[in-house]
Amino acid sequence: MNPPERFFSPPDTSVYVDLANRSYEIHIGSDTLVDAAKHLEEWVDRASDFRGTRKALIVTDGNVLKPHAVNVERSLTDAGWTTTMFTLQPGEQSKRMSEIEKVYDALVEQKADRKTVVIAVGGGVVGDAAGFAAATYVRGLPFVQVPTTLLAQVDSSVGGKVGINHPKGKNLIGAFHQPLGVLIDTATLDTLPNREYRSGMAEVIKYGVILDREFLEYLEENKNKLDIRHPEILQHVIARSCRLKADVVEEDEFERSGLRAVLNYGHTFAHAYEALVGYGELLHGEAVAIGMVHASQLAEKQGLIDAEATERQIALLEAAQLPTSLPERISLSPDDILSVMRLDKKAIAGKLRFVLPTRLGHVELFGEVPEEDVREVLEQN
Repeated sequence: MNPPERFFSPPDTSVYVDLANRSYEIHIGSDTLVDAAKHLEEWVDRASDFRGTRKALIVTDGNVLKPHAVNVERSLTDAGWTTTMFTLQPGEQSKRMSEIEKVYDALVEQKADRKTVVIAVGGGVVGDAAGFAAATYVRGLPFVQVPTTLLAQVDSSVGGKVGINHPKGKNLIGAFHQPLGVLIDTATLDTLPNREYRSGMAEVIKYGVILDREFLEYLEENKNKLDIRHPEILQHVIARSCRLKADVVEEDEFERSGLRAVLNYGHTFAHAYEALVGYGELLHGEAVAIGMVHASQLAEKQGLIDAEATERQIALLEAAQLPTSLPERISLSPDDILSVMRLDKKAIAGKLRFVLPTRLGHVELFGEVPEEDVREVLEQN
């Protein structure tokens, strides 16, 4: 009897992020963590500033310490590395300065030098927090991402944005700090809770809406296989998502031209919701799913798209079992939401700017969107 098709692993693949001397590989495969040392040594030795180093601080959280971070540590120690493990508390509460100071303490205790590699093993919170610590300790340590959630694999691990939250807003304190490489093991998704997996699908769907209509159609055609985490479909979706994000990052690494802002589709709404309800009440992907719908409704109100474009997004998000409106348990006033939106990184002089679709597969950044239109969208949801 043949095993179920989900146990067949497609061949490994790579996505290359071309950023001159900050270029790096995103390696995507199954059961790659057991070979983590091989990939890390290749990336470290390729970078002349860090060549030969075999010392690392592994930052993880309690949810993925066993087996994922332990597997990475075992691979490294078997290859002769000196490692220290630091475990954060799971959740957004670890993205604050008081927790980062504990990472600094671990680096001091380890006697870390500028060649010590910080390795983030976990979801987006771990990657953001560990990356911020790496970017700021002795003005910068080499950094490797080992994302273990779908959300982190397709989004936060790619592009070098690292940071922590401020009580007044999400990711207000941060830096651009590109990794030496990104090691994606799709097998880590086998143990990912359904809610976390679906949260990651929001960012996947976002890429289709903002950059690639054909990819959006592929997601619509394969939504049932994605629901059961079909390995071949999933690996293709992760690789395509990474490629789409890498294309944008290569053109606008530091968010200076405005191109990279397109990746924030739905996020102006989402970040406001996350900040107001308390980080963790809504998963990031859940907030993004709701924010995408509200941004699309705002685009309708601006006459940029028709209702069908919004309906297709809602249908695909609902197929992924994601929320498309704020849950009834959450009650937020439009005034409070607008107040937080004015702190958004895209806002200029308090004027709201939104990434809005003009057609499926293409979005643009619009400045000075009338607040009364935003308010109407908020009031109807």
